[in-house]
Amino acid sequence: MEPIIDHIQITVQDMEAAEAFYDKLMPVLGFDLGKKNKGRVAAHEFDVVEYVHPRLTIGINSPREGLRTENVHRRRPGALHHLAFRADSPLAIDALYPKVKAAGALIVEPPRYYPQHGERYYALFFKDPDGIKYEIMHEER
Repeated sequence: MEPIIDHIQITVQDMEAAEAFYDKLMPVLGFDLGKKNKGRVAAHEFDVVEYVHPRLTIGINSPREGLRTENVHRRRPGALHHLAFRADSPLAIDALYPKVKAAGALIVEPPRYYPQHGERYYALFFKDPDGIKYEIMHEER
């Protein structure tokens, strides 16, 4: 087997607010909104919006009703700590930075080298409206 991730589903608190944010962010990350799908998984009582790319699908899911008001915490067991996307170069990250900000992301750390992650590790860290952390990174290996 080759370790390739096909899709990721992320549960958000407010589907309407999250969809508005992800509709702005996903094109910045290379997703075509023309390939966006929406639906309901009745058997499990959740709505889903999927952003489809030939290499990866990312979906946002509605929460269970009783869990809707719980806050996201990336250090909670079973939680997504963060999701990182690889860019072609530090210059590409610099070019994406204003677009990520314009999408409404909360910037956690601006683009720069982060030697604690590697001598040539360049990254931008940000969060979505629910506090889910993302990264766009490049490392010369």
